[in-house]
Amino acid sequence: MLSANMVAIAMSTDEKNIKVGVVVENLPNTMFRVQFEDQEEPELAYLAGKMKLYRIRILVGDKVEVLLDPYGGKGRIIKRL
Repeated sequence: MLSANMVAIAMSTDEKNIKVGVVVENLPNTMFRVQFEDQEEPELAYLAGKMKLYRIRILVGDKVEVLLDPYGGKGRIIKRL
């Protein structure tokens, strides 16, 4: 039987908006512009904490998974493909 907390956690993980895109431009402070297939304008994204911690390098042209902010702000790069 699932408790109320487990149901809330399961719902929040399903609602995550993850997209795959290509890095177009490197910016200072581990910020990047990422181009998605369904959008004309590249979106601003920053590097996730674990990727900074383990010094995973992202270059222009790399495919990345981006967790998008539901409010339309910056995305978070969570994985390099």
